[in-house]
Amino acid sequence: MARDIAELRELSLPDLVEELRSSKQAALDLRFKHATGQLETTSELGKMRRQIARISMLIREREIAAAETGKKTEGSRS
Repeated sequence: MARDIAELRELSLPDLVEELRSSKQAALDLRFKHATGQLETTSELGKMRRQIARISMLIREREIAAAETGKKTEGSRS
């Protein structure tokens, strides 16, 4: 599940959204394990939070790029 940024950049937007969903579910599972004392390596919590942040950043980058492309095409119509 832990992918580096280069692998994430190659994914399509629907794949990124699915990866984000599964990462959030995994983070929830880690939080439950931590709360019940079953989590041996607590650094996994931070790693998962950073993974979620990376995926969210890539989704947002693509949203911004799509909006900028839309503005450029709207400006050329007039």
